[in-house]
Amino acid sequence: MLKKLSKWNTLRNQILVVFLVVMVVVLSIVTAVTLRQVSDLIQKNAENQIRQTAVEASGRIDSLFEQLDTVTKFILTNQTIQDQFEREYKNKPVPFSELQKLGHIVNNILINSKGVYSVELYTKDLKQLLPVSNDPYMFDRIHPEWVREADRAKGNLVWIGKDPKNPDYCLAIRRINLINQDFNNAGYMIARVNNDYFSVMNADELDQFTILLDQKLEPIFSNYPGKINPLTLKNKSTTQIQDETYMVTKQSSKDGFVILILTPIQSLTKGLSGIRLGIILAGLAGIAIYFILSLFLSNFITKPIITLTNTMRLANEGLLATNPKTITVNEIKELNSTYNQLAKETNHLIKMVYQKEIIRSLNELKALQAQINPHFLYNTLDSLRWSLEEKGEEELADVVVAMSNLFRYTISKNSDDDWVALEDEFNHIENYLDIIKFRFGDRIKWALSLPDTLQTVKIPKLLIQPLVENAVLHGSGNQLNPCTISVSATQVSDGQLKIIVQDDGAGIEENQLQAIKEALDTGSKISENGKGMALYNVKKRLDFYYSDQAENIFMIESKRNMGTKVTIEIPILRGELSCTKKRS
Repeated sequence: MLKKLSKWNTLRNQILVVFLVVMVVVLSIVTAVTLRQVSDLIQKNAENQIRQTAVEASGRIDSLFEQLDTVTKFILTNQTIQDQFEREYKNKPVPFSELQKLGHIVNNILINSKGVYSVELYTKDLKQLLPVSNDPYMFDRIHPEWVREADRAKGNLVWIGKDPKNPDYCLAIRRINLINQDFNNAGYMIARVNNDYFSVMNADELDQFTILLDQKLEPIFSNYPGKINPLTLKNKSTTQIQDETYMVTKQSSKDGFVILILTPIQSLTKGLSGIRLGIILAGLAGIAIYFILSLFLSNFITKPIITLTNTMRLANEGLLATNPKTITVNEIKELNSTYNQLAKETNHLIKMVYQKEIIRSLNELKALQAQINPHFLYNTLDSLRWSLEEKGEEELADVVVAMSNLFRYTISKNSDDDWVALEDEFNHIENYLDIIKFRFGDRIKWALSLPDTLQTVKIPKLLIQPLVENAVLHGSGNQLNPCTISVSATQVSDGQLKIIVQDDGAGIEENQLQAIKEALDTGSKISENGKGMALYNVKKRLDFYYSDQAENIFMIESKRNMGTKVTIEIPILRGELSCTKKRS
């Protein structure tokens, strides 16, 4: 089975399969994106159309409410009605004949007005004045809160809602203000409005449901046959009705009415299935055409490669033959030319390999010889030390010991020579300062602080000593007063190691310090005469060993005659914390 499969594992088949897979993936992505965008576009256009319908319906509701406001205002400002209510306001009885006349006037106005079914007039004492009925008090009709609301409205129309006696009607209340009596309250008017007055239904091709709510979110009009709680729809964008998803379009009018239009999502994307089928068929046709073209292209690419492979097989048999056939594909032509050149230069390359082996042997010999030189230096320094001790020059002997330790630390070789323990680095610094003290005497002092838990932490070799040397030369060397150099290592949060080298020497001028910082930030050498090379070398080594932690890893602070402070903060990447070794 594997042998049969291996026969098909050719470059031509691989190219063909890769091309087809890429084509299928691309067409699938294009198809999905196109369908998504077309679907979103169709749905968005439908939503915009429905939104526009809702806006128009909202404007119509506002217009109807304004008409209702105008009709009721026209009734209240009628001179005859004003006169009769002024009589009632002055506690003068209104004859029955005048009430009949008043009723005729109101009926004539209502006949020429659309929407207002009937009007009830009440005195300021809330007694019904018109029409005469068996319900003489207003509170038998509405809740007292609406009277207070009408007073607060100061004559403006106040919407009450459903008529408790007949749900086919809605009620609105308005206070009657006497124009000739400084607009004092003379009574109230209750208008009954037919629910059909606020009808906003139109011929609907999408099986939409439209619901009109008043200011209290109570339904005024709806063409949905079932029961729907408007409060559950007001804050939703979609809802589920009879296992079908509907989009909820909300629009509020300026008078506080709310229109809810429920549109089935399926109706919004009608016709999308035909577009989907067309795109899929076009994709399948594209895959078929691409398969034919890919087969031709793969044969065109692999045929010259097969010819070159047959020629190279002769090289495996010991014959470095060349392929003289002309190839039209540039890349394969270059490959064929490279092989021919390779065949011609094989003997030359063999000679080069032999020469490199000889050079490598010579380098190994020089390396062995170089290991002898440090041992000779150590033995010579030890001899000088014993000679000085025999002559009583113990101070010079201590300097020689420190120098021997310093050389041994600096030029020693081991398997991990680039990284050393903090304890070894601090010992090296102490040896260096012992030697420097021989020159400066009591002018220089130092304090080294290394916690036991950090002694075995690994850092790059000779990372701190150049900074100490810099502090000696520029801190103590530039003044006659005593100088104290402190070196400390502490562990900060998140596994970071902070190393501080500080002196109280001469310090650095502000402009010179700024130039040093700019040179360190740009990665350029601080000066051409060798000054500042310690800071430059340490910064470059930090960038090399901690490239991903280079930012804010090296900081220098200094003030004239107050000393210099160099801070290094690096992650603890090498070794483990332990306190098995103690500093004496």
